[in-house]
Amino acid sequence: MIIEQTLIPDVLILHPRIFKDARGYFFESFNERDFSEHVTPVHFVQDNESKSCYGVVRGLHFQKGSAAQAKLVRVIEGKVLDIAVDLRGGSPTFGKWVGVELSGENAAQLFIPRGFAHGFSVLSKEAVFQYKCDNFYNPAAEGAIAWNDPDLGIDWKIPAGHIILSEKDKKHPRLKDIPQEELPGRQLHTIPL
Repeated sequence: MIIEQTLIPDVLILHPRIFKDARGYFFESFNERDFSEHVTPVHFVQDNESKSCYGVVRGLHFQKGSAAQAKLVRVIEGKVLDIAVDLRGGSPTFGKWVGVELSGENAAQLFIPRGFAHGFSVLSKEAVFQYKCDNFYNPAAEGAIAWNDPDLGIDWKIPAGHIILSEKDKKHPRLKDIPQEELPGRQLHTIPL
């Protein structure tokens, strides 16, 4: 596994070693021992998968308080722009975001620690998206930021007239309108590398 830093130091891009031959390919998508040694100790408890069509934007979601989640995300088929927004109080990158293209072709994964909002846009005809979480989903702890918050200025790489949102994702507040105590990362958590 090759680990690549992003502009937010704790958000990491992971590139697996891929073995290809005439039959196809093989790679290890997750190894808890290696992940704990080279990224951070983690115990993932839930895997999720979604399939979406071109133009879908999902996010920017987070879980509040003790329900906060670290995620390891990847695309099985298609291509997405994956976004992580730093919501950790005291972080020098609070309110900043990183965007990484993940695809079935590049097999890259993005590690997003606790204290971040997460979302993605689908750039291909369809995309199958998978992610691991280190905490169980809790509907009572749901939080979200408007996908088009002008203070964030995220370019989702989809023309405005082609963006597809859920009714729920159309109604989220801007980051500046969310009370600090409702954000997932009031304490600054960093990963020792």
